[in-house]
Amino acid sequence: MTISDASEIAHSRQVMRSIIQRIATGPELSKNISQEEARLGMRAILQGHIEPIQIGIFLIALRMKRETDDENCGILSGIRDVTETVTADVPEVIDLADPYDGYNRTLPPTPFLPAVLAACGVPAVCHGMETVSPKFGVTHKQILRSLDIPVELSVAEAAKRLAEPELGWTYVDQSQFCPALHDLTELRSKMVKRSAITTVEVLTAPLRGREKTHLVTGYVHKPYPRIYALLARHSGFDSALIVRGIEGGVIPSLRQAGKFFYYHNGGAEESIDIDPVDLGIQQELRAVPVPEELSPEDSNTVLDSAAIARLAAEHGVAALKGQPGATYDALVYSGAVCLWHLRRCDSLNAAATQVRQVLDSGAALARLVAAGARL
Repeated sequence: MTISDASEIAHSRQVMRSIIQRIATGPELSKNISQEEARLGMRAILQGHIEPIQIGIFLIALRMKRETDDENCGILSGIRDVTETVTADVPEVIDLADPYDGYNRTLPPTPFLPAVLAACGVPAVCHGMETVSPKFGVTHKQILRSLDIPVELSVAEAAKRLAEPELGWTYVDQSQFCPALHDLTELRSKMVKRSAITTVEVLTAPLRGREKTHLVTGYVHKPYPRIYALLARHSGFDSALIVRGIEGGVIPSLRQAGKFFYYHNGGAEESIDIDPVDLGIQQELRAVPVPEELSPEDSNTVLDSAAIARLAAEHGVAALKGQPGATYDALVYSGAVCLWHLRRCDSLNAAATQVRQVLDSGAALARLVAAGARL
């Protein structure tokens, strides 16, 4: 270790000590920190300069006093500082940011949405990790891997797949684009509670378009649309579509009107209510539930993730083969809203028609096969 390295580590630890002294002093005396301090603190953590116990105190203390906008933006910046980012050789990219902790009540269709959008002419990327606290649910990685689709691509390899005319979509794992953050997985599990990392990690955008990059993400609780829009602008997304989705994902409920927030060109967010019935979707199910035999009886029971992932893959492939059902409708609904948001279609109905065409014709399935899927 050089003298300059030792000096940098000492400075990082001094900064973290100062931060903890201010943010961890109880419900009435805790103080906020600046965006730059949050950035320096998060970056020091990812550089390996901070001991695990202080990392836990930093994240939990922020959560208990509630993170400010500046603190969330600073933590995102600290993560992006050590994230590998590649510009793909395509004009635009749509980034589908599902929760990294996955799903434990429903079978997610989102891993198949990139293939649908690619068949509609929109390069699409999804990203995530194997599983993580607090839900430890079934994830994109598990579902795609069950079909033998590569899920350990380097960021450069993933960018290349986006630009392939017959493919146009990809998955990229956090272990590849931000290994330092991925290394905190075990510590996050021990912390139990959700931290600011859970909020911001989906906005790192490791793959970007030459001209524009668009975010699609989901939320459950009412305060989050404003927070995600703020973070999306901070991360450099040209537009964002923020969906009140099942389990916080990008797929809305199929049986009731959904609330969507969006912005274009970095501007102020607007909102719209969309009823799936208006798109010809009539479902009694809000989403396909995990079967009872695979559902844990209590929150302490471990999911049979492999079995649920295989079942979700079966439903996704069936939908891409044009088989009617809730998964098919979910892809029509979410795909149509994405195309409408990107202004690729004049109306939501026209967008839904285009999505149905790529599902019924097998064009979306061909994109899955091109990715290496074993059907």
